[in-house]
Amino acid sequence: MLEIVYQDDHLIAINKPHGLLVHRSSIASDAKEFALQLLRDQVGRHVSPVHRLDRKTGGLLLFAFDKDVEIAMHQQFKNGEVIKKYLAILRGYAPDQLDIDYPLVKENGAIQEAFTSFVTLKRAEIDVALGKHPTSRYSLVEATPTTGRMHQLRKHFAHIFYPIIGDRKHGCNKQNKFFKEQWEMTTMLLHASELSFKHPVSGLQIDLKAPVQSEFLRMMELMKW
Repeated sequence: MLEIVYQDDHLIAINKPHGLLVHRSSIASDAKEFALQLLRDQVGRHVSPVHRLDRKTGGLLLFAFDKDVEIAMHQQFKNGEVIKKYLAILRGYAPDQLDIDYPLVKENGAIQEAFTSFVTLKRAEIDVALGKHPTSRYSLVEATPTTGRMHQLRKHFAHIFYPIIGDRKHGCNKQNKFFKEQWEMTTMLLHASELSFKHPVSGLQIDLKAPVQSEFLRMMELMKW
């Protein structure tokens, strides 16, 4: 059963598990389960996602029950009217806060503006050696992207040399191998924690939060956070 964080007559939000695709995709033919179908079967109604999360990213995923609401929410996301916040565990001691203004290149070569702000919430130094370093350092950050580019947070954190732990495509292979061998951890430690927007029907302010899931929580406990 999917964890439902919010539901009314028009919208429903879940806390998507890490590793679950939003919907069928030709680039992930191995997948047998999808959030869209699982949620539809769970609530017995047609649902449509109004935004996307990477397969490996966990957290808040919002769906609409009808087309008009779906279109209205798409427009809010497109206009940057939805505030999105993410939690991530990064390699190293990240700066206290930073704005990352770094354009990203699409697969077709087009350049897109991309902007992310983040603050560092906690830091940890683990008494486990890695490579030439006698200890290992990590940071828990809260990131607020104001654009919604594909893999934006993953690329932005890799760009500033504080990659997300568990990110195989854009992250640090040594760290990912270290976490797998040391703690049997292969989850990408990126979690969509908050969504804030104006309800497209009632006009009320909606503020949603989703708790981190088991592997993310296990790593936080390991760091003594």
